[in-house]
Amino acid sequence: MKVVVKNLENQDVGELTLNPVVFAVDIRQDILARVIHWQLMKRRSGTHKTKGISDISGTTRKPFKQKGTGRARQGSLRSPHMRGGAVIFGPVVRDHGFDLQKKVRRLGLRVALSSKMASGDLLVLDNLSSSGKTKDLSRHLKGLGLSSALFVAPDTLAGHFKRASAGLVGVDLLPPVGLNVYDIMRHKTLVLTKDVLPVLEERLA
Repeated sequence: MKVVVKNLENQDVGELTLNPVVFAVDIRQDILARVIHWQLMKRRSGTHKTKGISDISGTTRKPFKQKGTGRARQGSLRSPHMRGGAVIFGPVVRDHGFDLQKKVRRLGLRVALSSKMASGDLLVLDNLSSSGKTKDLSRHLKGLGLSSALFVAPDTLAGHFKRASAGLVGVDLLPPVGLNVYDIMRHKTLVLTKDVLPVLEERLA
């Protein structure tokens, strides 16, 4: 499986062979959905909470006597139907995350990479050498036809690019270790530097 290597000037500078085990697996929507759901659940803070009756401060005294007032009997001012009372079955602080097998997570990454390759939305660049100016990078991205793109490059090679892309909407940068299914699928184009390919193939093959 061959792929053309370009530079930021949109010029062809070479060709690489991709591992079909990583970039040509069957596109399984169910695996993508499982991995994305797992990621989003792990991101939830789970700090939403309402006060139960044990959390309400107040007296435990009976509001008024049981009989003879003509009113409905009451046992506590902290009851749910009283003003300022507790909430029944409200949300509590908890962890929304759940376990997902490592082999499913790895398969999810392979499927996501393969889907970008199959749709023609995978771009391989020689490097991300940039002047560090947003104006210049914006011109390069326009020449490449990129408006929503996830760039993956080693931190040591993307210093100026990171600074230049910080102010661009729809452009994100990740190191290879941070590559994930959710970020791949929420961008239209996946852009990899050629130095990243051996790392990904070793990790996922």
